[in-house]
Amino acid sequence: MMIEKIGKAAMLEQLAEEAAELSQAALKLARVLRGENPTPVTEEKAWKHLVEEYTDVFQCASELLIPVDWQQINEKVERFLDRWEEKER
Repeated sequence: MMIEKIGKAAMLEQLAEEAAELSQAALKLARVLRGENPTPVTEEKAWKHLVEEYTDVFQCASELLIPVDWQQINEKVERFLDRWEEKER
């Protein structure tokens, strides 16, 4: 495991760097999908880059043993659905 070689603090720094890169990849894909702010990147290439950066974030989180809080996810989905339902009324 990488964390054993570089330590927890360095792995957290790596996570932060990869999360920033994931953010940029998501923004780039959004530009491609909207087509409002042209970029020479294709949708296929933008998706591939997004997956690559997400994989890097996932790997760092796994090294750090950061769990997924499924209850939090379920609660967030419920709040979203409630707001969406309220908006449609």
